[in-house]
Amino acid sequence: MVFRIAIMCFLSLSFPAFASNDTGRSGPIVVERAWARATTINVSAAYATLRNAGTAADRLIRVSSPLARRVEIHNVVDRNGIVSMVPVKVIVVSPEEPSVLRPGGLHIMLMGLKQKLVKGQTIPLTFTFRTAGAINVDAVVAKHGARKAPPPTN
Repeated sequence: MVFRIAIMCFLSLSFPAFASNDTGRSGPIVVERAWARATTINVSAAYATLRNAGTAADRLIRVSSPLARRVEIHNVVDRNGIVSMVPVKVIVVSPEEPSVLRPGGLHIMLMGLKQKLVKGQTIPLTFTFRTAGAINVDAVVAKHGARKAPPPTN
């Protein structure tokens, strides 16, 4: 099990992609700059910035995609020099500070992908919040080796 988690962690840190220019909103919750990592295997990771313009915290409780058989929220943690991924049940999105999903931290694991994620492709993601409900966004897949989301283009 530890070996499998280590491999998944390595893969999630090894195949980045671009940010999408698409933004999704439901009430005060905004999902912006969603992006996913290009891959040649059936596992990848996705990222986004979650903002809350309201006065009360909300919780990201689920992410889904029709391209993945299983989608989980994970965090990368370092325990005594051993880095691993651990599942996270919810991400609290407070009005004070955005929740940023990024390589090496909180992220979305896309497992059992039904197709390879290829540079330039757009993939659908649905972020479901306890109060705000479902927010649909598209993430643009980029070349292998990208380390962060590119700036938005207009």
